[in-house]
Amino acid sequence: MTLKEYPHEALAAQPIGAWTGEVYRRVVGALREQLALEGLTQPHWWTLNHAAGAPGAWNRATLAARLARYEDLGIDFGEVFDDLAARGWLREDAATGAMSLTGAGEAARLRARERNLSVHRRAHEGVDEAEFVTAVNVLRRITANMGGDGNLPD
Repeated sequence: MTLKEYPHEALAAQPIGAWTGEVYRRVVGALREQLALEGLTQPHWWTLNHAAGAPGAWNRATLAARLARYEDLGIDFGEVFDDLAARGWLREDAATGAMSLTGAGEAARLRARERNLSVHRRAHEGVDEAEFVTAVNVLRRITANMGGDGNLPD
């Protein structure tokens, strides 16, 4: 789709909340659509990534607390963890509850990662890296101005 050109003043007067909301709905909708093809939700994806990124560092309570700020659908993380364990993708140490992925879980994570990367590539079409960095920094500043945490997640 070709974007129309507008005068600087017209663009500067646009409501940032409306545009960020539209971007959120479109990008997150596309991500959720791709994950659903693997039978996953975003909380499944986040769990797979955290368990893969720090095997044994997370248990149910610590991971649910970490991920809760990102979840907006009222999904029960206990059910997500149970589902991944029932699929044979997530292993929990009986003594400590520490989570790690199985080989099948890592394979599923990699499949879902490819699906998510296709959405990211589509979202970045026609946007060079410098523009993207500027956009992220503007959104970080607005987040901080509105009382949120504009720092990148740990």
